[in-house]
Amino acid sequence: MAQNIFKRYEKKYMLTPQQHRFLREHLQGRMKIDEYGLHTICSIYFDTDDYALIRASLQKPVYKEKLRLRSYGIPSSCDETVFLELKKKYKGVVYKRRVGMSLSEYRNYQSSNLRPICDGQILHEVDWFQHLWHTTPKVFLAYDRIAMYCEEDSELRITFDQNIRWRDHHLSLSFGDEGYSLLPEEHQNDVLMEIKIPAAMPLWLSALLDEAGIFPTSFSKYGYCYQHYIFPQWEKNLVFGGKIYA
Repeated sequence: MAQNIFKRYEKKYMLTPQQHRFLREHLQGRMKIDEYGLHTICSIYFDTDDYALIRASLQKPVYKEKLRLRSYGIPSSCDETVFLELKKKYKGVVYKRRVGMSLSEYRNYQSSNLRPICDGQILHEVDWFQHLWHTTPKVFLAYDRIAMYCEEDSELRITFDQNIRWRDHHLSLSFGDEGYSLLPEEHQNDVLMEIKIPAAMPLWLSALLDEAGIFPTSFSKYGYCYQHYIFPQWEKNLVFGGKIYA
């Protein structure tokens, strides 16, 4: 059964191709690629008409929340499963609650509030979120991911996201995963790494990051899209992980 409730710390790092290769080589023997291998994740992010949620998030508040619809791969039929996710962050801890349903059930829920078979507490939390914010689809994001898990500690996971792309039209998961490159040309081969841990990072992993000169960064795919493409006047030059993404 798929996990639908998560509580963890998520640390992000922007890697150069060289750092990515170094880390992947040195993770062998400690971590394994999960059963999905290289796969594509597609997400639609919801926001208010004035983008109040992402604007608040970029201020780095103690508490923030967002709503997105996610699929693993491109849904080829209305029977394929998609996930409606509420993601919240409070004092550095990430809480994610999601509910899975078929694409057709989601469409009926969105357009007519028809309840899917999986109706329950999490969907009622989504209802309340929408009652407060009245959000609609705003941005599509896709990327190709490799996920790894630690054999000694299954709760330690590392993901590597490449070829991040976006669009603000055709906001449907079934439309496909094409979009504009999110990162500027000189950084399009960089890799966004996320380390997902329940508590403190293992010492061996911390030492490996130090050896590679890899440092944490503050990077939101949706936030970067908003700052640079939807409302580029937000800030002209942003520095992430020691590199300027302008």
